[in-house]
Amino acid sequence: MATFKDKVSERISRLFGDSPSSASAVPSPEEDENPQARSYSKGGKSLSSYFSSIIPSVGGAGSRSYEHQQSVPLSNVNFDSKYETLDTFEDCHSPGENRETENDRENDDDHASRGSTSESEVFEEATLQQSSEKQLSYLMDDSVFISSDLLEFLLSSLPNIVKGCQWVLLYSTAKHGISLRTLIRKSAEVSGPCLLIGGDTQGAVFGGLLEGPLKPTAKRKYQGTNQAFVFTTRYGQPRLFRPTGANRYYYMCLNDLLAFGGGGNFALCLDGDLLSGTSGPCETFGNLCLAHKPEFELKNVELWGFTHASRYLS
Repeated sequence: MATFKDKVSERISRLFGDSPSSASAVPSPEEDENPQARSYSKGGKSLSSYFSSIIPSVGGAGSRSYEHQQSVPLSNVNFDSKYETLDTFEDCHSPGENRETENDRENDDDHASRGSTSESEVFEEATLQQSSEKQLSYLMDDSVFISSDLLEFLLSSLPNIVKGCQWVLLYSTAKHGISLRTLIRKSAEVSGPCLLIGGDTQGAVFGGLLEGPLKPTAKRKYQGTNQAFVFTTRYGQPRLFRPTGANRYYYMCLNDLLAFGGGGNFALCLDGDLLSGTSGPCETFGNLCLAHKPEFELKNVELWGFTHASRYLS
């Protein structure tokens, strides 16, 4: 070992001891152009040759050389520890494919939600249609004024005594002519309350609940109970006005006049030929004008009775 160190020391001392003479040598043109490319040599032997002769012997016996380390077979390399494997097929998808898959799922969800929404709308429409048909089944005759919405409103407003009964058209100016006396006579065909429905030529539908059969009086005398009410569609949706308790002027029936309410104005008043009428605010019901104008022309008048009797089914 001492001999090896002496040889290394001797070679290094010779190399660096002669370096000034080497440095004083005239450089070649290539070396002037690229000073960093100059090689230091003595006697035609470069500095790199000394290290190439020294380095292979530094490792000594029993140690691996540099060339030996570079020639390690690939079969000895543990690739499992250096590279990650793909566990599932989904990891192989590119980001674009993943986005397309997510978009497809969103589209499927949208189609499913739209399908469920359309199905619910169809079901709702079918339910409403069945409900309307059921409500209209209460009417045993056709009406000029009663729609499914108005019928639903009136059914919820009637007293319990007539709920569930069949609606019978007792009188209509379209069928029986224009006569208040005829209306009064036809009201006796059923017992219990009856509903008067009329309309002006501008489209408003209005009326009120009466105690039946109607009994005309010789003088102006009010009749009825607090079950009476008046209604109108003049203001968009149907509106109902019940007694306020201010008085008992529920309705008045004469041979040439039929009127609801009192105190200031009649809530609704029809003349003897059922061609015209008046309406205004009154204390009895606290109502607004039921028609488009306080004085109006009647389009038609109907009187409906309520019964469980099967004789009207024929």
